Formats: sequence, C-alpha cells, structure tokens
Amino acid sequence: MSLQDDNKAIVGRWFTDFWGENGDLSVVDKIAAPDMLLKYSLHEPRKGREDIKAFMTDFRAAFPDLNFWGTADLIAEGDHVVGRWEGGGTHTGPAFKDFLAGSLPANTGRKMHFTGVTVLKLKDGKIVEEIGLDDGVACLTQLKLLRTA
Repeated sequence: MSLQDDNKAIVGRWFTDFWGENGDLSVVDKIAAPDMLLKYSLHEPRKGREDIKAFMTDFRAAFPDLNFWGTADLIAEGDHVVGRWEGGGTHTGPAFKDFLAGSLPANTGRKMHFTGVTVLKLKDGKIVEEIGLDDGVACLTQLKLLRTA
C-alpha cells in the first residue's frame, strides 16, 4: 500500500471510531499524536490527547446520540487526507458550555444536523492535525444559539 492509502485507512478508522456512533476514546491513544491539534469553528481549539478526550467526553455526555459519518471518498495527497462528513445529535444530557457562541442549559431536546469538510495531517502513522470547516451557522441556528432573520 502507498503512504496515501495508509493515511486514508488511519483517517477512516478515526472517523469511524472517534467521531462515529460508538465514540471509542481509546483510539485517541492509538492513532493521534501526543500533541494533536483539533480545530473547528464551533469550539475552542483542542491540543493533546487528554484535552481531545475530555472534549469528546463532554460532547457525548451532552449529546448521547452524537454521530458523524463520511459522505464521500477520502482524498489523500502526501501527509494530508481530506474528508467530507455530516452528522449531529440531540441535546438530552447535561448543560454544554463548549460552543463559542454560547451555552446550552441541561436537556434542551434540541437537535443539530450539519455538514463539513476536514483536512487531517499525519506524520509517522499518527494524526497531528484535524482542522475542519463546518456549517456552524446551521448547527447554532438549530440549537437556538444563533438567530436568523
């Protein structure tokens, strides 16, 4: 297999195991670099395995049915892999204070469903960066943290 195929396999596992329905946090220690950067427009950037696991633990507590999945084949070039995705969940858990635009009180029952594109950088078989552009406007509008005219 080529470097690009290896990298796509690692990212595919990340999308399925970390972001997917079951949210297996053990994958962070296996395929994320110790100082990995996770950055999306909806949240503060996260740095390092423990910070990333804490973020996902809180996210899944607030949205127990959280699930994201790929919507197109992964594209790889050198050390970078690009993926398109969609997903969301229902806020039935504790208060969630991680959105930059505001906080949700406990158990609002509000649903979010949105899409995005993510670029991941790998080095020596580990993910060192995940930087995504998500449809934050749709997400925040659905959660009633952003009003539209």
